[in-house]
Amino acid sequence: MDMDTKVLIEKANILIEALPYIQQLSGKHVVIKYGGNAMLSDELTQTILQDVTLLKYVGVYPILVHGGGPEINVLLEKLDIKPQFHKGLRVTDMQTMDVVQMVLSGKINKDIVARLNCMGAKAIGLCGKDASLIKAVKVQPIDGVDMGYVGNITSINTKLLRLLSEDEYIPVIAPIGVGSDGESYNINADTVAGDIAAALNAEKLMFLTDIDGICRDPGDPSSLIYSITLDEVERLIADGTISGGMLPKVAACTNAINRGVKRTHILNGTLPHPILLEIFTDTGIGTMVTK
Repeated sequence: MDMDTKVLIEKANILIEALPYIQQLSGKHVVIKYGGNAMLSDELTQTILQDVTLLKYVGVYPILVHGGGPEINVLLEKLDIKPQFHKGLRVTDMQTMDVVQMVLSGKINKDIVARLNCMGAKAIGLCGKDASLIKAVKVQPIDGVDMGYVGNITSINTKLLRLLSEDEYIPVIAPIGVGSDGESYNINADTVAGDIAAALNAEKLMFLTDIDGICRDPGDPSSLIYSITLDEVERLIADGTISGGMLPKVAACTNAINRGVKRTHILNGTLPHPILLEIFTDTGIGTMVTK
């Protein structure tokens, strides 16, 4: 057997390994939250969007929720507005809200949609203000800190998402909510992804970030936890192992699982083809959170 034949057989074996996972996920919703430093690399973005396109072509119903924190910070700095965070959430005054909406809905969302469509997908860009997709109210002060135009989700328009995703389209969602008077609210993209997954009773919820997942020692990548239960998550939050920007992701995982999502995943989106590596292989690459 020559080398070329061996390579082809290995490729066939990879496809066979993926077959049961494709069968399990076909006709099911998979919500993917994409953000962090992976969004700053064209090469990585390309592989992630290829993964999303492939999911659609094998019969899965992917829904992509994106962030854009690094790009928001860049524009804020150009405008001489200092970014402020509290408990892992962006404090959003009126000026910051304008920038958030401009970057998320006006630039990043449409860039992602265009790239997916160039791959042969049929992507549609949305934010929470479209067809009242994400209704929200202003959050109460956290530890006495007024968060400004930061929203709590009150409802998700699942009819619209099902109409699009179960047809031939891939919804691409910017995490902007709408208030009762039409005002815009900045909502953490992890929270949006979690609520959408829960509202749709999705099969999977995936967070693509710039770290490998949840580690027992945040400074030691080799301490990655490949599978963790909600009880253990609570212990790691209590002892401070899970903190900062990881808190909204873990909270979204917990909320989604408690509301019916089967499995949630936190994985490194700076690796090529992270979605395929996590859900179509036996070992996976990130942290899976289960009940």
